[in-house]
Amino acid sequence: MKRIVFCLLGCWMAFQLSAADLTWMTSVPDAQAQAKKESKLVFLDFTGSDWCSWCKKLDEEVFSKPEFSDYSKKNLVLVEVDFPRVKKLDAGLAKANNDLKDKYKITGYPTLVVLKADGTVVWRQVGYMEGGPAAVIAKLDEAKKK
Repeated sequence: MKRIVFCLLGCWMAFQLSAADLTWMTSVPDAQAQAKKESKLVFLDFTGSDWCSWCKKLDEEVFSKPEFSDYSKKNLVLVEVDFPRVKKLDAGLAKANNDLKDKYKITGYPTLVVLKADGTVVWRQVGYMEGGPAAVIAKLDEAKKK
């Protein structure tokens, strides 16, 4: 019985760790260059990581799930565009994030913006989206066709 419990615990931990290994960039130009090289979309997450409850919920219910992790590794270059209240950002990054906020006319958090490598917007979601990873992935699959 102990062996089964330890096996299940180990499988669960491996499952959780696989979702936590996403790489989030902070530079859109670098992300676009990588997306072009790898034939992927650029996924911008405009977030208030340390204060926005809906952003935290999106992270917990979508970004931290293995389904999203697996999908993103194959199809996306992830960019976090953060507007924290407690955590301090480097001045250059804070300015770049504000410039992106203005460019994409961000009015609320979370906002997801998906780009082709050339910068063309193919999907935008303002606010939290119900349905977990499956709902987000379905929208991303639609965006890939544009």
